[in-house]
Amino acid sequence: MVLPRTLNVRRIFLQNQTFFSFQGHYVNRQIDDVRCHCHGSEKQKRTFLSFPKSSRTREYSGRQLVGYTMEQMFEVVSDVDNYYKFLPWCKKSIVLQRNPSNLKADLIVGFPPINESYTSNVTLVKPHLVKAESMDSKLFYHMLTLWRFSPGLKREKQSCVIDFQITFEFRSALHSQLSNLFFDQVARQMEGAFIREAARRNGPATLKPRNLLKTDVKS
Repeated sequence: MVLPRTLNVRRIFLQNQTFFSFQGHYVNRQIDDVRCHCHGSEKQKRTFLSFPKSSRTREYSGRQLVGYTMEQMFEVVSDVDNYYKFLPWCKKSIVLQRNPSNLKADLIVGFPPINESYTSNVTLVKPHLVKAESMDSKLFYHMLTLWRFSPGLKREKQSCVIDFQITFEFRSALHSQLSNLFFDQVARQMEGAFIREAARRNGPATLKPRNLLKTDVKS
């Protein structure tokens, strides 16, 4: 049976990971409809053999206040050369071209059941934005990762608000179904990895990270 094996994949995956529990919002939580388009007068029947392309898009959004400046967070997120050193599941990261406003990089990511290489085109607007796009991967039709940095608390100069969004449209129906099990945890750990790297480079944060999806910043 496919279902028990899939659940076992999730159990093994989660047992070996540590996550920041406060971050992010997984947009596509509902299980995808799986349908077969049959000929004749019979009504559509559910099957595990046909997957609608539109259901393969996955989106995750996070917004939080952190105890580091916009410049400090921008430097970490834009340091694509060193992603493989601190970003979970990033096996390789090589910048091919770079100028002050753009860079192009080859990356390899690997986590069960995915091991894929792709080229990312990154737009840099220091210290406000880092946007990474890829459209040449065998894994997905397109991928967009967007980081926005804005001022934090008025009373705490070393703080900023991070808006984080990642969107995929998978080519594979199998990857789409598996992503329902752990895509949100992967995105949370990815988000948390950049904050931990900021701490390693700059020392302890001036305040604990605060989830802002349901709360507003008070100066």
